[in-house]
Amino acid sequence: MRTEFLKMARQERRIRRVRKKVDGSPARPRLAVSRSNTGIYAQIIDDVARRTLCGVSSRSKEMREQVTYGGNVKAAAVVGKALAEKARALGIEQVCFDRRGRKYHGRIKALADAAREAGLKF
Repeated sequence: MRTEFLKMARQERRIRRVRKKVDGSPARPRLAVSRSNTGIYAQIIDDVARRTLCGVSSRSKEMREQVTYGGNVKAAAVVGKALAEKARALGIEQVCFDRRGRKYHGRIKALADAAREAGLKF
């Protein structure tokens, strides 16, 4: 129980450290990526207005048709592409990337690469 608490506390410190440098504005909103063992979640946030502009999850209905399991690199790439398409439809072309204290590899990297290929600029 105590080690689980310490692990979460370390992750919270990493999240705060990244968020000091990454701030979403109306011109360049923040792309926040979260992941669990069974899914990946991404949303574009305007921190000035404090609202979510768009979001995609591997567990949402439209994604479940394309992805059977949401906890792998393939699912992350599909989510990244879908998020970029939604953002482009809203007129968002540039974002700042918030990896939420996670390392930039695996699913996080796959989502970012797919979003870049679909037209988002980081």
